Amino acid sequence: MVSKELEAAINKQINAEFWSAYLYLSMSAHFSHKGLPGFANWFKVQFQEEQDHALKLMNYLIAKGNSVELKPIDKVDTSWESLLKAFEVTLEHEKIVTSLINNLVSIARRENDYASENMLQWFVNEQVEEEETAQALIDSLKLIGSNGFGIYTMDKELAQRSYTPIDTSVNP
Repeated sequence: MVSKELEAAINKQINAEFWSAYLYLSMSAHFSHKGLPGFANWFKVQFQEEQDHALKLMNYLIAKGNSVELKPIDKVDTSWESLLKAFEVTLEHEKIVTSLINNLVSIARRENDYASENMLQWFVNEQVEEEETAQALIDSLKLIGSNGFGIYTMDKELAQRSYTPIDTSVNP
C-alpha cells in the first residue's frame, strides 16, 4: 500500500488528469466548430492521452491495495479567442500538471516509496514532452501569425496526428 498522504495526492492527480481530458475535449469541440479539423484532432488526441494518464494512476493505486476516489469534474472553458491563446492556455496548464507530478515525486521520496517514485518517473518524462510540444506549437503559431495559408497548412499537419494508447498497466 502507499501511504494515506500519497494515496490522497494520487487521487487528486487522477481527477486533475480527467479535468485535463475534459479541457482538451472542449478545445477539440471549439476548433471543430471553427472549421479547423486538424487542430480539433490534435486536442482530441490530447483528450485521449489524458484519460490514459488517469487510468494508469488508477491502476497503480488499485494494484497497491489503495482506494480510488473520483470526484466531479470542474467546469472548463468552452471557447478561446485564438489558436495562439488556446495553446498558451495548454502550455500553462501543462506546467501546472508538471508541478503536481513533481509534488507526487516529492511525497514518494520523502516516504522512501521507491516503487511509487519509479512509477511516477514515466509521468515526469511525459510532462517534459507535453511542455515541449505545446511550446513548439506556440512558436509555430507566432511565426504564422494571421497568415491563412500557414494556418491551413498547420491544420492539415495536425490532422495527421493519431492516438496511440499508452500502457496503463502497473508494470509496463
